[in-house]
Amino acid sequence: MRKIYLSGALLGASAITMAGCNGSTTTNVNINRPVMTTDANTNYNSGMSNMNSNMNSNRMMSANPDNDFMKEAATGGMAEVEMGKMMAVKATNPEVKKFAQMIVTDHTAANNELKALAAKKNVTLPTDVDASQKSTMDMMKTKSGADLDKEYVENMVSDHEKDVADFQKQSMSATDPDVKAFAAKTLPTLKKHLDAIKAIQSKMK
Repeated sequence: MRKIYLSGALLGASAITMAGCNGSTTTNVNINRPVMTTDANTNYNSGMSNMNSNMNSNRMMSANPDNDFMKEAATGGMAEVEMGKMMAVKATNPEVKKFAQMIVTDHTAANNELKALAAKKNVTLPTDVDASQKSTMDMMKTKSGADLDKEYVENMVSDHEKDVADFQKQSMSATDPDVKAFAAKTLPTLKKHLDAIKAIQSKMK
């Protein structure tokens, strides 16, 4: 806690002279205003500087792109498995149904590998999909038939385009070699998924 020493906190009033002959009043007041001493000012600035340095240091320590990547990959993987399971049952297009089954198999394997990697790195992964993914799945549950197939295909195209970009970046720029290896190993599977779902999409147009 900073201590600020104030000097001259006394208010003095002096030399009050009243002139009865002309009714005038003369008042002289000397005020010593409270001021911050040089030492207190120096201590204040030093304290603020240390506080800002600590806040910046904490921000840098909490920013870990590799951990963020693992957490985002975990929620994305869970969402794709859940949607895949639903579409493996509800899809009416045989190719969409087959693709959904492939997604369940491949992403379940990748998710398990990611969980093992996170445990090794002492990183706690999310245990459920995020609000946006849940909203998408809830919306898909209201559809059926060709409309559901189309919605799922469009979702998988956009999801896998993002996945490929994220895993491509991480396979080159991750600072943790194990995270980099996981991204590089999973990337070909994601590219295979993207090619497959784009082929299905082109047939549906």
